[in-house]
Amino acid sequence: MTAKQIKIYKITMTGMLSAIAFILMFVEFPIPALIPAFIKFDVSDLPALFGSFILGPFYGVLIELIKNLLHILIKGTSSAFIGELSNFLLGSAFCIVAGFIYKSNKNKKTALIACICGALSMGLLSLPLNYFLVYPAYVKFYKLPLEAIIGMYTEILGSVSKIPTGNALFNCLLIFNVPFTFVKGIVDSILCFIIYKPLSKFIKSKIK
Repeated sequence: MTAKQIKIYKITMTGMLSAIAFILMFVEFPIPALIPAFIKFDVSDLPALFGSFILGPFYGVLIELIKNLLHILIKGTSSAFIGELSNFLLGSAFCIVAGFIYKSNKNKKTALIACICGALSMGLLSLPLNYFLVYPAYVKFYKLPLEAIIGMYTEILGSVSKIPTGNALFNCLLIFNVPFTFVKGIVDSILCFIIYKPLSKFIKSKIK
């Protein structure tokens, strides 16, 4: 392909994957036995991860950005934009780490390492992001007492606030949110492994 064709191909793929990611944001569901019901599980980072692998990490971040902008423009925000910002930052961390690792050596083993590292990065980032930004914002903008938020966690695991770290919210995020976000990334990764090879072959066959 010429440079112009490659550019058009990347723009087209970014648009298509962003649209799919936006649609997947609506396919979400709570897992109340594992984490408070206000936290939903979805696989909207899957198209961005796919884009990071096939186009490069920059495009994965771009897909995350467009996905969240579309969500704000079409559905609006119920979290004063904090939820969308968090989704963008976590998804971007996932795509950047996974995308750059995979870019260094494009094979199945590297892809596996890339996905695990990306999911781990997203999980670890969720701790300071929720602790310093998301939950304080919910308390400030929605006047939701922090004790009420922690209470949602203790309903699932009563001893979570008693673990001796000296901070109940930190305990909740460490025990619930970090593993939840990591597993979310792993699920996206598994799905990406399933669709990547056949879908990338199909795409490449259409652009020759």
